[in-house]
Parts: sequence; C-alpha cells; structure tokens
Amino acid sequence: MPTAENLIADSEALHEAGLRYVSCQGRGYQRVRQGKHFKYLDQKGKPIHNPQILARIQTLVIPPAWEQVWICAMGSGHIQATGIDIRGRKQYLYHPEWNKLRAKDKFSALYTFGLRLSRLQKRIATDLSSRQLSKERVCALALAVMSKTYFRVGNTAYEKENKSYGLTTLRNRHVQISTNKVFFKFIGKKGIRQQSYLTEKSLVRLLAKVKEIPGQRLFQYYDSDGQPNPLDSGTLNAYLKAATDTEITCKTFRTWYGCILALHYLSQSALPSSVSARKQQLLQVIDQVAQRLGNTRSITRSHYIHPNIQEDYLLGGLDHWIKRVSKTADRPPTDPVYKRKLMQLIRLSNDHSG
Repeated sequence: MPTAENLIADSEALHEAGLRYVSCQGRGYQRVRQGKHFKYLDQKGKPIHNPQILARIQTLVIPPAWEQVWICAMGSGHIQATGIDIRGRKQYLYHPEWNKLRAKDKFSALYTFGLRLSRLQKRIATDLSSRQLSKERVCALALAVMSKTYFRVGNTAYEKENKSYGLTTLRNRHVQISTNKVFFKFIGKKGIRQQSYLTEKSLVRLLAKVKEIPGQRLFQYYDSDGQPNPLDSGTLNAYLKAATDTEITCKTFRTWYGCILALHYLSQSALPSSVSARKQQLLQVIDQVAQRLGNTRSITRSHYIHPNIQEDYLLGGLDHWIKRVSKTADRPPTDPVYKRKLMQLIRLSNDHSG
C-alpha cells in the first residue's frame, strides 16, 4: 500500500485539501492535567485563553488517558494531535481532510489489481491443476479459498499474541472435511468468530490432501527435498506479486472482494427515497460486508469499501445502475457486471486524483 510519504509528496493534493504538512517534533500546544480537568499551553508555555483556539482543541476530542499530548498550532496541519496511550504507544489524530486523502490512497492499488485479475485467475487455475503439493499449488489453493471465504491472510505474531488466526495460520483442528464440504471455524482478528462453508469439489478434495501433510498447520507444502513447510503470509504475497507482476498483497485481494460484495448487496437492495433511509441502507450493506469479511463496521467502511461506492450511492449516482442490474435476479458476486462497475468507479477516482 502506498505510504503517507507518497501523499506528502503530492503537494498539489495537500494544497487542494487546504492542508499543510507538519511535524509533531515541531513546537505546538501542550495539554497539562489540572485536577480533574486540563489546561492548554502555547508554544511559549503560557496558558491559552483564546476561546477560538480552545474550541478547536475541544473538537479534536483527544482521549483523556493520553499523556505527553502535542497539539498542532495550525488548524490546517495534516496532524492535529499526538499522545501516548495507556499501553505506551504513540497515537495520532489527523485532520479530517487528510483522512480523506489517505482513504483514497488505501484503494489506489485496486485498479491495477482489476486489470491483472484475469491473469491471476489463470495462474491460480494452472497451479491448481498440478499434481504435486508444491509451494505454488498450495499458494494457489490458499488464494482460491480466500476468494470464496474472504478470510484474512493471518500471521504468526497475531497467533502468538492474541490466539487469533487467519488463512495461513489455520490449524487442522479448525477445519472439518466431509465428502463434499469443508467447514471452517476459528477465532479471527479482534476475537471475531469465523465460520464458513466451502462446497467446490475440486477445492474440497485438495484441502483434504493438504490436511494429510504431517504437522498441525492446514496449509503446508512439500519443498524440493520432500520436506513439509508451512505456508506464511510472506510466501503468499510473493506469489501474488510474481503472478501479477505488480505490488499486490492479500490485503488488496480482500479489499477487492469487499468492494465487489458492497456493489452486490447494494444491487439487491431497494432504493430508499429519503437521505436518512439511504444512509441506513448503506450501513446495513456495510454490516453485511463486514460479516463476510470478519471485520467490524468501522474497519469495513474505512478500509474495505471504496469511498466512491459509498459517496455515489448516497448521492444517487448508482441508482440507474442498480435499477438495471436488479432486473436480473440472483446475480452472484462473481458476475462480471460488478467488476465492470467497480473498475469504472476506481478509474474515475484515479483520474480525478491525477
């Protein structure tokens, strides 16, 4: 994913947003505890009495538990405040317009992903047809499962620290395999329970073979020496990069499907006439996507559904498309109509930002 520095370098975008790049290492306001309340000091260490400045600080809603609070003296600074939370971690409060710029940036890889998706699917199909339980075949299997279940990729750090799991860290005990069905059940990130069925026969058969590899992990492969190795997120991301010849990760993969699911659910929903009803309908769709991805509503809205989908729906920009698509009942999320619409929305976003 592009870093914040990529956006900082885009001075034109910052200027259009009315922002200035600031460093929290520079001089700013301080928050000092005074009994049950706080007082605020300016750059010279003197108490701030200006009601407009105090009102701006209040709108930042800086958590009371934060220590060593730094507050930007400019209302246009891209960082508005920082502090140390109760766990000793440095936290940031950004300007709302900066958050909007970052939100657009989070989705910048989607258009490239859409262009390379057919190529990736062909590579996955080719590797799945291999007879050996090689690294490439098991990577292809993992991505095929992810495209059906939308599971996070997982990493060993989360497994050790939080006892939560993702696709590559699943244990054999998290999976029940019958003749024609696989049932996944495990605790994911944030303690969210994950349950999903998989019924595609070819994947069920291959998962059964992979599960037989000695070891506790579900996704393992045999190396050139015939030794079993567990699949990890780095290996899977490297496979994606090689298959698409671009900087695409499993996060991009899941974000794509989050957007596709959002368009799918919106196309199946009635079109509310009032603004408030439309907002409520959008929240319901976000919740549906969140449930499929195993995320919270907040994370799904900000990280997995492109802002253009949400904005266009609220403004009525998707109405004509929804009316046309809804004429055909029971369209699956894999229907090309959703990919075409998503690519159109992303292209408009990229053209505007460029």
